[in-house]
Amino acid sequence: MFDWNDLKAFLAVARGGSTLAASKALGVNQTTVARRIESLEHDLGFKLFERGQTGSRLTEAGELMISDAEAVERAAIRFANQAAGQLRGVSGGLRLTTNELVANTMVIPALGPFRTAHPDVQVDLVITDRSLDLENGEADLAIRTTRSLPISDLIARKICDHDMALYCSRDYASRRGVPASYEELKDHDLIDVGVEMGEVPAVTWMMRHSGGKPPITRSNSMGSLVHAVKASLGIGALPCTIGDVDHDLVRCSDIIEEARATSWIVTRRELKDTPRVRAFIDFMVPHLSNLIRTVEERGRQRLAADADKIVPFPTKTAAS
Repeated sequence: MFDWNDLKAFLAVARGGSTLAASKALGVNQTTVARRIESLEHDLGFKLFERGQTGSRLTEAGELMISDAEAVERAAIRFANQAAGQLRGVSGGLRLTTNELVANTMVIPALGPFRTAHPDVQVDLVITDRSLDLENGEADLAIRTTRSLPISDLIARKICDHDMALYCSRDYASRRGVPASYEELKDHDLIDVGVEMGEVPAVTWMMRHSGGKPPITRSNSMGSLVHAVKASLGIGALPCTIGDVDHDLVRCSDIIEEARATSWIVTRRELKDTPRVRAFIDFMVPHLSNLIRTVEERGRQRLAADADKIVPFPTKTAAS
């Protein structure tokens, strides 16, 4: 087993070009650096540097060892950061990524109560419909809504399920009416999504039953899709927790069973037990789950009030 301090000396000499430069970078004397290099070379059984009057130059074998030594360095830094986090307790910064719709309707309203419980944790939001690479450090946590998560080394905890249905604005319904069946979708203006969002199963279902009619427009985020529907551009597929509680929107269809999705909070394995990450997950999961249940009940009450005006068409018998 190699001494990590010997590896640090190896990297410092390789980067600085001499034991003198390495000693300044490490804050130790030059003799200590030279002794550590000799110790590492003895343990390895081969030379890492060629020494000369102008400094130390890596041997061919030394060049081959650099990438592995840097990998050990990165692991040691992660280890130190986790240890520091444990000592700090529930404090520090978090970078959370999610899409605009989830951020505005779920996360941001929850940040106030979370800050009251944990005032020393700073949460920075990275709002994008692109799925950021958590494993490469683009964010610490993500809230993702999807039918299933891809296989990875990330740790996920379920928040809640989401139903999807088709909606239009009240203005659109008064001008164009609403479809009485999925076959009538071909007679309406439909709002698709852009390729940036990947597949949205409810939108895919809608366009599959459109009879080949092209969409009137496309939106590149769930937030813009909601606004496009509210602006009376056409019929769009939205989460029921959004559409059912908005008095400007009309439910056109029953729930699209094959488009049901789940929200998850996801993080890297090495972060899951740090106090600030654990505190955030343990607070957000029940808080957001309760929020969704409350919104769903409000939605059911509003739908019941509209039942004598508009009857959503059935989707379960639609060809899959």
